[in-house]
Amino acid sequence: MRVIEAVRFGGPEVLVPREAPDPVAGPGQVVIEVAVAGMTFVETRIRQGTDPWHERPSPPYVPGGLVAGRVAELGEGVDRDWLGRRVLATTGLTGGFAERALATVPDLFPVPAGLGLPEATALHSDGATAEGLAEHAGITPGSHVLVEAAAGGVGSLLVQLAVAAGAHVIGAARGERKLRLAAELGATATVDYSLPGWTDRLRDATGGAGPDLVFDGVGGRIGREAFEATAPGGRFSVHGASGGDATLIDPAEARRRGVEVIGIDQLYGFPPHVPRWAHRIMTRAAAGELRPVIGRTYPLHEAAAAHAAVENRMTVGKTLLLP
Repeated sequence: MRVIEAVRFGGPEVLVPREAPDPVAGPGQVVIEVAVAGMTFVETRIRQGTDPWHERPSPPYVPGGLVAGRVAELGEGVDRDWLGRRVLATTGLTGGFAERALATVPDLFPVPAGLGLPEATALHSDGATAEGLAEHAGITPGSHVLVEAAAGGVGSLLVQLAVAAGAHVIGAARGERKLRLAAELGATATVDYSLPGWTDRLRDATGGAGPDLVFDGVGGRIGREAFEATAPGGRFSVHGASGGDATLIDPAEARRRGVEVIGIDQLYGFPPHVPRWAHRIMTRAAAGELRPVIGRTYPLHEAAAAHAAVENRMTVGKTLLLP
């Protein structure tokens, strides 16, 4: 079968097509014919060797932690009802960029009827994360909510969840294309955080007080500036660091400003809840209440180009590989 290997740590060019033996299902495992392989910004950092939060795989390795397709083979002890079913499967940090992938039964997630495999893949990880962030932060009707990286996989779903909760959403992103998407998804105002003075425009959009709730998926300078613009009594929820480092706020400073900070550590508690959150957001998508944004798909052999596009922030929504 065809796979993509990261032959060493480095830039996108280290992702190389290879031939590999077909996987064989062991006890409690299944083999999935992969129709869609998901990818994340974090995986580009893992490939670079710079991600500080995940165990570093040893090159050469096959990237990819989420696949969708049909169950093609069953290992010993696996219920035959799984055979032929459309599923999502988590594979850990490796193994997804392949035509066939191994997964254990507890890591299988049946795809709801009426939802395509690409859409389900776009919703599983990012959708569960968005649901979890929204649940933890508590979005109140009539509040002003800032969503950073509002055109990304998680951000585009947070915009829709906040709109559905009755909030006034400000979508922050870089460039007109991404701002247009945030507006299409329901943001009542948009700001380009690559431009000087963007927080002044943010405060104007909230009537001068600043946002009541910030979803900080960027970190770095932008995250810091967003915190400083947060309204007294507001909440600042951290979930990403696409702009460099995750935003760290001194607790004494947060107390002084009256802002509740929900740090990036919240993500460590998410895994046990992912099935519940994924089911909830997929059910909402199947009912037409929201939609995943799939910006672009690439064939498997163009995985390096897909990684480069995500790494350089050239994408909107979710980027997927189609083996």
